[in-house]
Amino acid sequence: MGPLIGVEDSDDDSMTPETTTTNGVERTDVREAEDLLVPPLNFAMVDNGIFRSGFPDVANFPFLQTLALRSIIYLCPEPYPEPNQEFLESNGIRLFQFGIDGRKEPFVNIPDETIREALRVHRTGCLVGCLRKIQRWCLSSIFDEYQRFAAAKARVSDQRFMELFDISSLKHLPTSFSCSKR
Repeated sequence: MGPLIGVEDSDDDSMTPETTTTNGVERTDVREAEDLLVPPLNFAMVDNGIFRSGFPDVANFPFLQTLALRSIIYLCPEPYPEPNQEFLESNGIRLFQFGIDGRKEPFVNIPDETIREALRVHRTGCLVGCLRKIQRWCLSSIFDEYQRFAAAKARVSDQRFMELFDISSLKHLPTSFSCSKR
């Protein structure tokens, strides 16, 4: 983007016209502040109709509304915050909470039922990694995606967990994980 050439004042504080020059072409953008859509940190599509992200806050709610979510999986043991709960209720979104301590090593004994309920994982990156394994991704691609989102928080123990995740115990695997209606 080129340098900002000028910003005009407006009587309406929600309107901010900006004139910019990019490669010699002048352009004016008018954006309404309330129309800005802000995705949660680390937001990405996992599969058609399946998304991942860091924990959303109030600023992310308008963006989340555009996704027409039906459910959210919350992997933390802490109670779900009231403003977020109200957002879910007002939008008809179901909450599934699997409160597993994020600092617990995957090789520590976790009750089998808890493991099955959360697809045998304790963090979002591991959950997506296990899903990718079910989708028959190669381990190097699974680990690349995990590293991209985990960055400095990546743990060898998480990668080992994904590597050892045994899909042979899962029965009736779907051919697609798409949540969209056909």
